[in-house]
Amino acid sequence: MTITEQSIPGSSGYLELHPERKMSLFKNPYILGITAVAGIGGLLFGYDTGVISGALLYIKDEFEEVGRSNFLQETIVSMALVGAIIGAAIGGWLIDTFGRKKATLTADVIFALGAIVMAAAPDPYVLIAGRLLVGVGVGIASVTAPVYIAEVSPSEIRGGLVSTNVLMITGGQFLSYLINLAFTQVPGTWRWMLGVSGLPAIIQFFLMLFLPESPRWLFMMNRKSEAVDVLSKIYDFARLEDEVDFLTSQSEQDRQQRNDISLWDVLKAKELRVALLAGAGLLAFQQFVGINTVMYYSPTIVQMAGFYSKEMALALSLIVAAINAGGTILGIYLIDHAGRKKLALSSLAGVIASLVILAVAFFNQSSGSTNGLYGWLAVAGLALYIAFFAPGMGPVPWTVNSEVYPEEYRGLCGGMAATINWISNLIVAQCFLTVADAVGIAPTFLIIAGIALLAVVFVVVYIPETKGLTFDEVELIWRERAWGKNPNTQSLLEHGNQS
Repeated sequence: MTITEQSIPGSSGYLELHPERKMSLFKNPYILGITAVAGIGGLLFGYDTGVISGALLYIKDEFEEVGRSNFLQETIVSMALVGAIIGAAIGGWLIDTFGRKKATLTADVIFALGAIVMAAAPDPYVLIAGRLLVGVGVGIASVTAPVYIAEVSPSEIRGGLVSTNVLMITGGQFLSYLINLAFTQVPGTWRWMLGVSGLPAIIQFFLMLFLPESPRWLFMMNRKSEAVDVLSKIYDFARLEDEVDFLTSQSEQDRQQRNDISLWDVLKAKELRVALLAGAGLLAFQQFVGINTVMYYSPTIVQMAGFYSKEMALALSLIVAAINAGGTILGIYLIDHAGRKKLALSSLAGVIASLVILAVAFFNQSSGSTNGLYGWLAVAGLALYIAFFAPGMGPVPWTVNSEVYPEEYRGLCGGMAATINWISNLIVAQCFLTVADAVGIAPTFLIIAGIALLAVVFVVVYIPETKGLTFDEVELIWRERAWGKNPNTQSLLEHGNQS
């Protein structure tokens, strides 16, 4: 059968015939419930990256050796990133071998154990071990949550639903600041801050027991009846028949290929290399344009701008976190309306302008200007940076990575891309203060602006528009890019890139 826009459920042509179905899907409590529960993994992700900045102040008071050693402080912070790299590396194998649901349950168990170890740590070395464990849990969740949500989502609302996972990340970061403030006067301050993080993991574990496995994974495992039961709760009867027929036609080929999947297959297959370059490259640029520099070091940056009060720095940082969460909500709407590519490009344009503003503000601060206007200009630059980053470069890379890989390689490639994201995160977190000390804070922001400009070129050249396309339509795009135009699919590909 020739693949056309009208014959594939969820394609743009299908929606033109049935425009009312997009809205009804957004109102489906079953889809929204699955997305909300799976998104708790994003909450853990965000909370863990944000809570340590406040907890470390009190850890230094309890453990004198931590207060005396910058190395121990850096290790406590960065060990979670090391764990996340490990978790992301094994997460792809987990979700392909045991399924998306069991991989999520595994992440919850590891994270909860890590939270308990941290809260009970008798010395900094046990604390570091706990940080490693929660990092592994976060790394697995960073792979499983976007893939699981994407595979239970109809293609026309997939971007918005996957983006809710990013909203949970930013919400978790904001929550971590609030929790830090809530426990400042409580005995065992930092133990509560870190230990509370295990509660969402426990909640997600028990809720996930009542959720289904991904229907696409079930088809790949030849468990068709279970998959049909899940799909029947997502689609109406007319759409269900099309979805089942199409997935049935694909499942046998996927099962045959699955037994031979390896890293070497990704490296030798041109279309997979092109897809992985796009997905992993976008996730790497997400980090290298400085987002976690801003989130990890926003209190430090505020103090560098001349606001030396810890209370003022924390309050302004809380505002930055709130803007991050609010911008992500806007991104959930825009990603399925404006599209992935346009949203990423407009986001990067704003990021570049904001970084230039930050550089100008800090250049005048370092040149000895006593004008307090430049301090406020730096704060405004921070706020603008988050306001532009959050709707675009926050959700777009994770959404693109949840949909650009063929089904049988989605776990392996998604895990590789997430690993690259966490490695990039670690590099930026470890290098920012060192580079800023070596060349100055203003030139550092200009360097990041230059990287963001490279990201613009990367998006223009390598990232196709995938708004409204099914997974299989997206796969055709990579085949076309790798091997040239196919007469049977050319009109579809041109339509997808113009959406």
